[in-house]
Amino acid sequence: MGKVEQIKEEKPKEDAILNKLTCATLEGANAKVIDVEATFTKGLPGFTVVGLASSDIQESKDRVKSALLTNEFHFPPLKITINLGPSDLKKSGTHFDLSLALLIASNKTKIEQEGLYVFGELGLDGRVKSSSMLFPIILSLKEQGFIKKAIVPKEAMEYLVYISGVDFIPVESLLDALRAIKGDIKPQEIENFSYDAKVLKVAEDAYYYNSDFKSDFLDIKGQKIAKRAALIAAAGMHNFLMQGNPGCGKSMIAKRIIDILPPLDEKEILSIAKHQFLDGILPDFAAKRPMRSPHHTATIASIFGGGSVSARIGEVALAHKGILFFDELPHFSKQTLEALREPLQDKKVHIARVNSKVAYESDIMFIAAMNPCPCGNLLSKSKPCRCNESEIKRYTNRLSDPFLDRIDIFVTMQEVSKDDSADVSSDQMLKSVLQAFANQKMRNQERLNGKLNEEEIERFCLLSTEAQAILESAIAKFALTHRSIASIKKVARTIADLEGAKDIEKQHLLEALSYRRRK
Repeated sequence: MGKVEQIKEEKPKEDAILNKLTCATLEGANAKVIDVEATFTKGLPGFTVVGLASSDIQESKDRVKSALLTNEFHFPPLKITINLGPSDLKKSGTHFDLSLALLIASNKTKIEQEGLYVFGELGLDGRVKSSSMLFPIILSLKEQGFIKKAIVPKEAMEYLVYISGVDFIPVESLLDALRAIKGDIKPQEIENFSYDAKVLKVAEDAYYYNSDFKSDFLDIKGQKIAKRAALIAAAGMHNFLMQGNPGCGKSMIAKRIIDILPPLDEKEILSIAKHQFLDGILPDFAAKRPMRSPHHTATIASIFGGGSVSARIGEVALAHKGILFFDELPHFSKQTLEALREPLQDKKVHIARVNSKVAYESDIMFIAAMNPCPCGNLLSKSKPCRCNESEIKRYTNRLSDPFLDRIDIFVTMQEVSKDDSADVSSDQMLKSVLQAFANQKMRNQERLNGKLNEEEIERFCLLSTEAQAILESAIAKFALTHRSIASIKKVARTIADLEGAKDIEKQHLLEALSYRRRK
């Protein structure tokens, strides 16, 4: 009978130390939490990073090694394995450098800090530098409720101070970061800061805006109906289409609407800044909504975002919380116009690639301008139209009914006349918009009138008995679609807010009907 060998439980080896820090990576506009783990075991000396790390993370091995050696750290003669988990998620970004270096520098001691995030790119001398992805990552983590405390580059505090609710420990060097994870450096106390803007108080909430007008509505002579429609569109952030002869002022009106849009809350200002960082632009955190106006020759990828490897942000998402302006609307490709239906409806841009599927927020106000025909003179009283009927039909047929149904306000502009005069300034229009905005917020609306969903329309867009009868008559007479009815109610609600009315009355609904699309 042979011997029964007893299997002895092996004790952990003293040199097998496991440390962990927390970092994050971007997937589209959203941050994903990444656990950075390190083990140091006996064997052939080596330095390996596993867990679908991109090339910029693999390159960080040389930066980390140089930063440690130039700061009098001995690179351990062990087999170093860094794991980035979850391992099935692609990671990228130079901000992983600092967490890797701290794990290696602490190879003989246990890191006790839990819930501590570490971000920073390393210079070869151990200096901690910022990264363009740092702000969107930390803001996204904060919005998801993940991050409470973080070690960050000191130079990044210039813009990270705008993110409240996170205890930041700013560091300038690798040595500072080592002291921070030991608890020797306390989080920086951030003084109360304010945006360089005017403040509108509604109940207990603060909203920010600027009244510095780059151009003024006083520059536009005549066009009373179009300017009234522009005021309504701005007050409720309604999608707006202007049609008229060349030179009648369509683009002038569109470019001036940006100065009279409703104010922003802090969350919206940060959301705009996040999208600017994703585009590689350093924002100024101004209380100003963005305006993007791509040319009709722009590619689908540049307008909606995309790329062969990663899904980059496009013009539609960069217009988030602001204006997307399409001049010469029918000259945009059919594919572009039909693809625009999704963000106008869902307020998001979805980009699908073989390696990734991402979504960018795109809560936009869409403004478009177009001529009535290819030559532009169809509505002119002084110039003859050179287009035949088939050319005009082909020109207008580029715009489908489902696309046009997503636009709330349609205006046909008049020809310029020598008798035209200025009648309203941007300052006057902004004051009206602010009052209408306050009326919307005092009803506890989360969204402005132009962005209300079906349930909110039924709750906030209450019609008087007379207005309801007129709407029912219009539905039967004009064969209005469900979406058209919703648009008319939303526009009428904004008109009522501009006049300070509690409910939608007859005159508000009649004016809203005058802005509907004529088929």
